[in-house]
Amino acid sequence: MGLSSPVRMPMGRQSVLSQTRTTVVVKGDAQINVQGVLLLVGTQDQPIYFNSDSKQPGSWGGFQCDSAQSVTIKWAHIDNTGGPDPTGSSRKTVLVTSPINVDIEDSWFTNGQDDLMRMESGAKVTILRNTILCSGSTDGEAINLKSGVTGTVAYNVIYSQAGTGVKLETSKTAPLPQTSVDVYNNTMVSNGWRRGQAEPGNGISVGVNAKANVYNNIMVDNYHGLEIFKDADTSAADTHYGNNLFYASQDTYVDTTQGGNLQISIRGNFYPNDGYGKPQATDLISAQVGDKDPLFKSFDAKVETPNGATTSNDFHLQAGSPALGKGNPTYNSDIGAYTSDGRGNKH
Repeated sequence: MGLSSPVRMPMGRQSVLSQTRTTVVVKGDAQINVQGVLLLVGTQDQPIYFNSDSKQPGSWGGFQCDSAQSVTIKWAHIDNTGGPDPTGSSRKTVLVTSPINVDIEDSWFTNGQDDLMRMESGAKVTILRNTILCSGSTDGEAINLKSGVTGTVAYNVIYSQAGTGVKLETSKTAPLPQTSVDVYNNTMVSNGWRRGQAEPGNGISVGVNAKANVYNNIMVDNYHGLEIFKDADTSAADTHYGNNLFYASQDTYVDTTQGGNLQISIRGNFYPNDGYGKPQATDLISAQVGDKDPLFKSFDAKVETPNGATTSNDFHLQAGSPALGKGNPTYNSDIGAYTSDGRGNKH
């Protein structure tokens, strides 16, 4: 399935589109190839829906934007992507491999199979207020930014990703330009488990000569929390982090993904001991169950859920949450994706 430049689906007109939901059904494991401008703009009241005809995880190919001039996705539901390519490998949901502007805001992504968003080669990204749920079968990051990508990732909710929520790297063979991203006020819950012991996933990871500002994120029940690898740009001038809240709803969890029976200390992996990152004085770090509980409005405390699972969790914060008022004010006075000033996630 190919769509040429430009692709426009505005939803604000006073017409039939303002009265009925627009749904795009992709059949037969097709993918959408973007060779010009991808412009998908719904509204809060009338989002756009993309799904396969089968509505099963991994049943269509997503948006392949390697030849795109720009990508804008706002107020869209994009579900069940990651269907196999001709070699049998799962495809990304949104793939960008050139230095273009990418703006993805206020959208929902569920039940993909590989990376949800993978941006490379100097793309300039604005990824704000999205919700990513239960994606990656046995691998895949939610937001994977590589080889010179710059921009902002903020106010996103990422739940039950197979691999890492937000992963930053620069090319191993080309150290410049660096990947440099501000990652703040995201809520990361129960990520990294389906990949298991072989390569545990993280809430957020910074590696391979990437640099970042990582502040005001809530990380709950992830296999690893914040991993700043030793091959990241860890100079004091380039990578900064703090005011992050780490919580474990139970002390240990049994990882059986690789056929073993390994007891994992969730709390012991808030900052993995093989990385450079260390707890900061401004962090809120749970010492035991109940301590520094972010007080989500509704959380079933499931550490690991399968790809394609349904969830009724509500990660808004209750009054009295320790995350309120404890953020780095350069980014927001609160911690997490749902903030009291109205700038956060709208879902």
